[in-house]
Amino acid sequence: MAIKELTVFMLCFWIAYAGHEFFSSTDQIAQLYGKTKELLKVFSQCNDAENVETIKSVLPNLLFSYSDTENPEEAMRNPVAAYRLLRQMRNDLIYIVNQPDLYQCKKYQNESDTKLLEIPQLEDLDGAASGLIRLQEIYKLHPEDITKETSLNADEAYNVGLVAYDEEKFQHAFLWFLYSLDRLTEYATTTEEELLRYLSSSVYHFGSLSVAIYFSQELLNLDPSNDEARAQLNRLLHLQSNPDIFTLNTESSNYETLCRGEVDERISERQRALSCRYSTGGGNPRLMYAPVKEEVEWDEPQIIRYHDIISDREIEFLKNISRPQLSRSEIYVSGNNKLSKLRVSQSVFLGESPEEARVSQKIADATGLSMESAETLLVQNYGIGGAFEQHIDALMNDVEIGGATVFPKFGVAVQPKKGSAVFWYNLLRNGEVNWNTEHAGCPVLVGNKWVANKWIHEIGQEFRRPCSLSDWE
Repeated sequence: MAIKELTVFMLCFWIAYAGHEFFSSTDQIAQLYGKTKELLKVFSQCNDAENVETIKSVLPNLLFSYSDTENPEEAMRNPVAAYRLLRQMRNDLIYIVNQPDLYQCKKYQNESDTKLLEIPQLEDLDGAASGLIRLQEIYKLHPEDITKETSLNADEAYNVGLVAYDEEKFQHAFLWFLYSLDRLTEYATTTEEELLRYLSSSVYHFGSLSVAIYFSQELLNLDPSNDEARAQLNRLLHLQSNPDIFTLNTESSNYETLCRGEVDERISERQRALSCRYSTGGGNPRLMYAPVKEEVEWDEPQIIRYHDIISDREIEFLKNISRPQLSRSEIYVSGNNKLSKLRVSQSVFLGESPEEARVSQKIADATGLSMESAETLLVQNYGIGGAFEQHIDALMNDVEIGGATVFPKFGVAVQPKKGSAVFWYNLLRNGEVNWNTEHAGCPVLVGNKWVANKWIHEIGQEFRRPCSLSDWE
C-alpha cells in the first residue's frame, strides 16, 4: 500500500508522498522526468553540504541514467521504458528524501523554485504494469515481444507478474514470472523460491497441471523441507487438466481485432472507393479562399476527417495550458462519475479563451453546426496502455503504433493523425441514439496520444440539421 504521509522540507522545492496520479498520463510522467533530472543536476553540483563526498559519488550515477534523451516526451514513447522510468524516479526521489544533508546545499536553495515534486505511489507502478498487460491482451504479445526495445530486469518483471496475478490474468502472470526467472541474478531482491511458488500457483489456476507439477517439483527440489510445496505437489498429481499456457488465446473481440489492424478486406475495398475534397462548408465566407480538406472515412454512418484543422502552434498551446490542470478521467455510471480501468487517461475541460474559441470556430466552419450549445474542449493525454471510448476528436499528435479509434459494429478503424479532426453524428435525425457509432479508443503501443474532444449538442441545430419523423433516419 502506498505511503500517505506528507514529507515537506521547508525550502522552496517540496518533495512529497501525495495523491497525484502519474500512470494515467504519459505526459505527467514526462514532466516528472524533467523535474527529477533538473533536481539531480542541482544536487550533483553541491559543494557545501555535509558528507559532500558521499553525495558526489552517488548522484552523478543517478543523473547518468537520465542522460539518454534530452526530450522527456521521447522517453515516454515506449510504454515499457515509461514503466521503468516511473519505478526509477520513485526510487531516486525516495533516496533524496532520505538524504537530509542535501537540503543544506546553497545552490539548491538559490536555484529551486516554489513547486511541489511528488513521488509516484505504489498504485502508479501497479497502474503502469496493468497498462502493459492491457497492451499484451489487445495486441497478443508475449513479454519477449513487448520488451524487444526495452528489457526489464527480474524485479521489474516480477512486479508486472504480481499485478497480472492479482487481476487473475494467470497466463500473463505465469509468462512474466518465467521471464523474471530467466533474468534472475545475485543482485535481484526477488528470490527463486518466490518465483517458483508463483509459477506453480499461476499455472495451476490457469489449468495447465502438467506444468504446475513441474514447477512444484522444482520448488520442492530447491527446498526438500518445504511441506507446503510437498502437499501442493501431491494434490496436483491427483488432478487432470492440461490447456497450453505458453500459447496465447487467439480469440478476439471485434474491438481487439480492429486495434491490431486486422480489417476485413471487404471493408478496406469499400473505404478505397470513398472520396476526399476541398470543402467550403456550404459556402462559408471564411472558407472560400482557404477551403478545409475533407475526407470521408466511412459512408454509413458517415464519418468525416478534416485534415489540418488545428495548427502545431495551437496544439502546443493547448497542451501547455492543460498540463497543470490534468486529472484522472472518469466515466459516467448511473448518474455518478467514477474512476475505471476502462478509461486510463488524464483530462481537463478548458475554460473559455481566445485559443479555445479559435479552434471551436474552425470546427463550426467545417461542420456547419452552431457552437452555442457545445461544450468547451476536453483535452486528454493517455497513460501507459491507456484506452477509452466515445465523440468528435481533434487529434493533437501522431501515434506510431496503436491508438486508433475503432467502430466495432461496422468494422472500421480510424488512425490518429496529428492536426486532424474526426467527426460523426451519434444521434439520428429523429433524435434517437445511433448505436452503430459505438466506438472505442485503442491503447497506444508505441508513442504518446493527446486528443481534444468536442461534444456538440443537438439544441440549436434545428435549422442546420433539420429533424426527421422517420423511425430509421
